[in-house]
Amino acid sequence: MTDAAETPTGKHPVKRWLTAILALQCGMALILFGTDLMRVLPTLISPSRAPALDAPTAPGDQTRRYAPRDLTQRTPRPGTRPIPATEDMPTRLAFDTGPFDGGQALTLTGSIAPGDAERFADWLSTQTTPPDTIFLNSPGGSVGDALAIGRLIRAMPASTRMTETDVCLSACPYILAGGTTRQVEDGAWVGVHQHFFGENVALPAFLAVEDIQRGQGEVMAYLIEMEIDPAIMQHALVTPPDEIYLLQPDELQAYKLTSADGD
Repeated sequence: MTDAAETPTGKHPVKRWLTAILALQCGMALILFGTDLMRVLPTLISPSRAPALDAPTAPGDQTRRYAPRDLTQRTPRPGTRPIPATEDMPTRLAFDTGPFDGGQALTLTGSIAPGDAERFADWLSTQTTPPDTIFLNSPGGSVGDALAIGRLIRAMPASTRMTETDVCLSACPYILAGGTTRQVEDGAWVGVHQHFFGENVALPAFLAVEDIQRGQGEVMAYLIEMEIDPAIMQHALVTPPDEIYLLQPDELQAYKLTSADGD
């Protein structure tokens, strides 16, 4: 009788452990939600007051509001690119080829989605005549994929190019940097800002800092590898994600993001 009476009592520790685990999970969920909320709350309470993206820039006045979903394509001049611009930016990179200037050209258009680097590598493996010129028109996206695509372009090797109505923002300049030579026409937009590294930005602070530092280190190493002046990162690090710093032609030249004449 004594043993039978004690059996229910013996289960209480298990129940308490399950309750504690459930409470811990709920607490973690609240922390993650709160971290995400704190990240976006400043932009909700005080959205960017920078001028619109299409507002003319001048030295010292180069920060613009930026939301990829609001970006529309600009119609290029006839004959300035091998593939006509599409109506809307694709949600992942589209690969379009065509003859241009006596050679084969590729146009990369759209957001840089996770997995696009692998798609690009697979696409390259099917080409009997790889393109020697790559046109860019992208609002940015996955930093890791942009770095990998840039390395693939450098290894091909191929040049990168932008016409006057193309955009290359956020992570896209890392693809631009991969060209053996890099040409950006006047009127094209090349811009940088802060990046989120990793799938989930709602991390405990020490993990988030470690993730960001690792990502920034990878970007710096890549720029040095591509012989781009890493000082370009000073503009990215002080420009929030809902804004973009549009580089002036002399800055593109100074940071070696465009090639010097004759290079």
